[in-house]
Amino acid sequence: MNQLVPAGKRALQDLSTETQDYVTMFIDGQMFGIPVLTVQDVLGPQKITRIPLSPPEVAGSLNLRGRIVTAIDVRKRLGLSARSEKSTSMSVVVDMSGELYSLMVDQVGEVLSLKSAAFERNPPTLDPVWRDFSAGIYRLDGKLLVVLDVARLLDFGKGEGV
Repeated sequence: MNQLVPAGKRALQDLSTETQDYVTMFIDGQMFGIPVLTVQDVLGPQKITRIPLSPPEVAGSLNLRGRIVTAIDVRKRLGLSARSEKSTSMSVVVDMSGELYSLMVDQVGEVLSLKSAAFERNPPTLDPVWRDFSAGIYRLDGKLLVVLDVARLLDFGKGEGV
């Protein structure tokens, strides 16, 4: 029989059992993650319509079941080299304040449930551009998962050359 634990006592329990779920994605071989609850949809290659005079990170827009979605080239946003013409991209659709955004990435991975206790602050060696958009990291079996802060990634008003 399950016992209900008051919130104050629950906070004193072992925090290592609490987990956070992340949708993983790969860009230029690096693994990134965003909280699964921010993800609305995952899409394969889409027809993107360019938007004149938009910032370089805005790839354009796409139509998702009748809704206009702004497509963001995460490679450009993170200061990485452009995707080759032959390669295709996938999109992770997120909702930010009622607006849909498509985060264009090279590949979408799996959903990982990671222990909250293993979460680390950004190390000083992390690329400064990535640090601006990262909430922190997880060190996983020889790989580094950079957790993206979606709100900061989509904030184009910060004057980062956008």
